[in-house]
Amino acid sequence: MKQKISFVIPVYNEEANIPILYRELTSVLAEVPYSVEFIFVDDGSTDESLSLIKQLAQSDSRLFYVELSRNFGHQYAIKAGLDVASGDAVITMDCDLQHPPAIVKELLAKWSEGFDIVYTLRKDDLKISWFKRTTSTAFYSLLNWASDLNLEKGTADFRLINRNVINAFKEFKESELFLRGLVKWAGFRQAAVDYEPHQRYSGKSKYGFKKMLSFAFRGITSFGIRPLKLVAYIGLLMFIVSLILIPYALISYFLGQTVPGWTSLIISIIFFGSLQLFMLGIIGLYISKIAIQSKQRPQYLIRDTNYITRSEGEIVE
Repeated sequence: MKQKISFVIPVYNEEANIPILYRELTSVLAEVPYSVEFIFVDDGSTDESLSLIKQLAQSDSRLFYVELSRNFGHQYAIKAGLDVASGDAVITMDCDLQHPPAIVKELLAKWSEGFDIVYTLRKDDLKISWFKRTTSTAFYSLLNWASDLNLEKGTADFRLINRNVINAFKEFKESELFLRGLVKWAGFRQAAVDYEPHQRYSGKSKYGFKKMLSFAFRGITSFGIRPLKLVAYIGLLMFIVSLILIPYALISYFLGQTVPGWTSLIISIIFFGSLQLFMLGIIGLYISKIAIQSKQRPQYLIRDTNYITRSEGEIVE
């Protein structure tokens, strides 16, 4: 029996990109020695993406859809696909064609060498704005400082994951997913493949500045407690400074030099007040994650899918 490769593709308002991606993938996979299945996870699309996927599914028994009950986010859509996929290996990729389908053969080649995880590294694209390239570099540097992951710059959600890793991932119940970090944290045998990102075929990126900032905070707070340690160190430093300032204040008082100093007082209040708010904000981020995790809500909800009804007891060659 042929080994089976599952493709998990999260979709959010990508109606113009779906047919092109499907056509390119089927062309690339025409000669590979594996059976394949395509799992499109609709993450609450408001356009005709889901209808288009259902139409394609009628003409290709290898194509399945998973409709989430609302927009849960990119990472959860990928997790939903990983949870239902039945392949010996799963390849996750975006629907906007920035992840080149031609690279799939390189991922499969590395997998055939015995690697459990084959992830991709995006090469620098000079067409991307300076601001985005700079913030991306800063994000990976900050993430690696805050954790022990050593995540390479340009790591993408375009990767191949072996079945043994998928089974391990199914046990994860984290309320805030950061799959790039989890993949690196998991260990196993890993290999990297470089790729040059293509231009988005149609539509606009769903990751604006606000979402990118939220994604960065999620990654940093999910895999490290160094920000909390930093808060403790700053607090200790400020305590030492206060021990120096208190004698100075007392001496100034007894020498009658307490009237001048309004400016320094205001500056001190602003500085220490802002510092306290900053430290409380970091602590609050971690407390909020604990509160959300304690509720044990499901990571996503599936409204409809044809995967169980069509794949149960069926082997697609």
